[in-house]
Amino acid sequence: MSDTASAGARPSYSAPALTKGLEVLELLATAAEALTMKEIADGLGRSKGEIFRMLVALQERGYIERDPASDAYSLSDKLFRLGLHTPAQQDLMSAAMPELAALALATGQSPHLVVIHHGRTVVTAAVPGGEDMSFTLNLGYGRLATDSTSGQVMLAFSPPTRAALIVDECEAQARAPIDRALLGRQLDAIRDRGYELRESRDFVGITDICCPIIGMNGSAIAAVIISYVNRHNRESRHVQTAMALQQSCMIISAKLSPLLTEERRGS
Repeated sequence: MSDTASAGARPSYSAPALTKGLEVLELLATAAEALTMKEIADGLGRSKGEIFRMLVALQERGYIERDPASDAYSLSDKLFRLGLHTPAQQDLMSAAMPELAALALATGQSPHLVVIHHGRTVVTAAVPGGEDMSFTLNLGYGRLATDSTSGQVMLAFSPPTRAALIVDECEAQARAPIDRALLGRQLDAIRDRGYELRESRDFVGITDICCPIIGMNGSAIAAVIISYVNRHNRESRHVQTAMALQQSCMIISAKLSPLLTEERRGS
């Protein structure tokens, strides 16, 4: 018996095609923009001939998309959609959707359920609110977590090690270095308030109101954000909406975190 076998080493099984496919997906997941076949080959240290069939197969299966104009490839949302079918995500959706529907009815505004995926926020569910009109973001919409209201709320209620990892993922995709000192002060303020309320970074006339959903380990696993539509002929009810949102997020958190519920009962 060899020394390696006697040491209990695991046998090595080679799957070259699978390895190349995963390398392509991992490279595209960390790329700031779509990559051409040559850029992918160079990034992986492989020839164009080695990855051509892999790109075709991944595109046919819907895991990547090719821009006809630039001939560049990017990830589709298929991996993310597959992730929504995991038990944990299904539990989150089951717990959140009834509360989001009730919140939309009570506030007349549209709540959105948001998670962080590879340093970016992603809208996973939305419920239209409003009698005559509503403002809802498309499912899958997102931006860098460090530069978004919902992302900063989740960062504020995440353990330091996880928050640092997310910030690193954001910086790898950002066009400029992240001012971590400024970000830290922003997160401290959100943590002290328990929520965020500010003008939208993206849309004129919209106020972001956002609260975290706390998981079993006491950190944020998601957030609910209301993109509050400010209207000329109606008084804005930002504070009242924030209070209703906080209550809804506490209910969702309690559904997902029985231990958290017991702690509240004992306090």
